[in-house]
Amino acid sequence: MIKSVVSKEYQELQKEIVLLQDKWKQQINPETIRPNLDKAAMEAGVPAAALSAIDFEISLYLQWIEEINAMLIINNPELEPKLASIISLLTEEVAIRWIEEAFSSNHVYFVKFAEENGLEEWIPQFLAETALRPYLQLTAEKVQDEITHAIPGAGCPVCGEPVRLASLNEDGRKVIHCPRCLAHWNAKRLECAHCGNEDHKTIEFITIEGDAVSQIQVCEECNGYIKIIDTRQYIEKPSAALLDLNSIHLDFVAQENGYNAVGVKKDTH
Repeated sequence: MIKSVVSKEYQELQKEIVLLQDKWKQQINPETIRPNLDKAAMEAGVPAAALSAIDFEISLYLQWIEEINAMLIINNPELEPKLASIISLLTEEVAIRWIEEAFSSNHVYFVKFAEENGLEEWIPQFLAETALRPYLQLTAEKVQDEITHAIPGAGCPVCGEPVRLASLNEDGRKVIHCPRCLAHWNAKRLECAHCGNEDHKTIEFITIEGDAVSQIQVCEECNGYIKIIDTRQYIEKPSAALLDLNSIHLDFVAQENGYNAVGVKKDTH
């Protein structure tokens, strides 16, 4: 099996995007993010970012979209005609709507926006999400010390992203990472992140031939899966976003075997 199905060019582009997002994050005034960690709400599965007051600087957000646009065109000049109209479409009102819809991962809204404006389907959500992430990542940094666990099935406790990636740390403990906001938290070695199942009889591991550092944990109770990467064998540990991208072959294997990135508890009635 080919270890990575992502082209070197796309990997390099994603590395550039990660560096750009880190630069953008430094431009955010930390005082504009005010977390309100309501314990009861978080135990009910409400993400910390949804409980936080975040004052988005729209001019900065629009500037970031221009920067990512320019980077995409430099990396692939053929995209220029497809991306040229984006900036003229992004009024302040539209930018605010993009932030709201990206925040809640509303794929349907972005598909409709693309159709109505003659854009390729992937473009609006990709740009909106890429420019949103620095705010989510700074929020995660502010609340990280309070993030000790996640509620099974609720996704990332900071941004709500479905759980799909874990690593084994130096002590062999399982640490779940969110590729979206970069939050992380400890998890039980034998526990399904989607339904909370801890029965060793219904939690299994799929290994990939020729890939000594990766495995897929699957749950027969909800048909969910997560990828587990043994990063102890990495000399230089990549960010969660790049780890997620470079292990996309595991997603394909899991899904080909009938497992889903978001587990669904089976009806036993």
